[in-house]
Amino acid sequence: MATGLEVAVEPKHPQVSVTEAFSQVARELFLPEEERDSASSNVPLQIGDGQTNSQPSTVGDMLRLLGPQPGDRVLDIGSGSGWTTALLGVLVGRNGHVTGVERHQRLIDHARTSLRQSGLDDVDDGVTGDVEFIAATAGVLGRPDAAPFDRILVSAGTGTLPSELIAQLTVGGVMVIPVDGEMLRVERAGPADDEVTVTRHGRYRFVPLIRD
Repeated sequence: MATGLEVAVEPKHPQVSVTEAFSQVARELFLPEEERDSASSNVPLQIGDGQTNSQPSTVGDMLRLLGPQPGDRVLDIGSGSGWTTALLGVLVGRNGHVTGVERHQRLIDHARTSLRQSGLDDVDDGVTGDVEFIAATAGVLGRPDAAPFDRILVSAGTGTLPSELIAQLTVGGVMVIPVDGEMLRVERAGPADDEVTVTRHGRYRFVPLIRD
C-alpha cells in the first residue's frame, strides 16, 4: 500500500573486478620517472629504498586471492609505491577504507602524490573508497590500534605466519601473505588466533618483511 512517503535509497555500486581495477589505476603514475616507460612490462620495477613495485601478474594473483568486497576495511602492509593500495581502493568502492602502511616516508609522500595525480583521492567520485598512507610504527606489525580488518594484504615475505596479524582480522576475514616463499591465503575461522584455514598458492619472491 502506498504511504505517500518517498525514501531516498543510495544507489548500489556494483563490485569491480580486478581486471577493471587495473584499467582504472595507471601503474606508471605510481612509478619513478625513470621506470615509467616499463610500466606495461610484467616485471617488478625499482622504486628506491630497496623496494619494488611488484609485477602486475603477481599483484593480480594476490588481489584475486584476497577477494576484497565493496565496503571492506583493508590493511595493505608494505604499500610501497601505493599502486596496489589504490587498486584496493577501487575494489572496496566508495564505502570502503584502505590503509597502506609503509616504513619509508619518501615512498609514502610519493604514493600520496601519485594518488592525487591519478584522480582517485576523491571518495565522493564514486570510483574509490577512502585511501590513506601512514608510516609504520617501529616494532609494531600492522595496525592493531585500528583493527579489526576484513582483509589484510602483505606485500613482503616472512619466515613464519604472524599471529599478531591474524589477530587483526575479523572472524571470516582473509589475509594473503607470502610465507617462506609460498603465497598463503589465510581465513580466520573463529575468535582464537589459531582458528584459521590456510591454503597454499605457489612460489613467489618478495622483499623481506621488517618489523623494526
